[in-house]
Amino acid sequence: MSQAINLTGHCLCKAIKIEVSDVKPHMEACHCSSCRNWGGGPLLGIDCGTHVTLTSVDDVSVFDSSDWAQRGFCRHCGSHLFYRLKENQQYIMPVGLFDIPEEVKVEFNCQIFSDQKPNYYEFANQTKMMTGDEVFAAFAPQE
Repeated sequence: MSQAINLTGHCLCKAIKIEVSDVKPHMEACHCSSCRNWGGGPLLGIDCGTHVTLTSVDDVSVFDSSDWAQRGFCRHCGSHLFYRLKENQQYIMPVGLFDIPEEVKVEFNCQIFSDQKPNYYEFANQTKMMTGDEVFAAFAPQE
């Protein structure tokens, strides 16, 4: 089991600095059509929870991409900064934003929305696969 770590990073133009704390170095790939449309391919993201600090928040543009989530961008360079759940302010952030130390192994744990993955790419890693319905069932609010 990986230990929680703190990470720092930045957007492409370095206008926005990012600090996250207490995150597991686990990466997921999202194959949903929104993520693929957003970035031209699957989102390779780290669940950063709610312990996220973005400097220069005036440089962050936010788009309501669904009823439940927002996507953030740098208004200068266009870097994708986050996918954020509105209800609990949980951030999923592209792994490439972070300066990950050599000694930290990021584990590729899961692929979500596997039922929306097109057939023109395939990952070699063997991971857990979840369909869109399985994702919504796993993260739906419990009544």
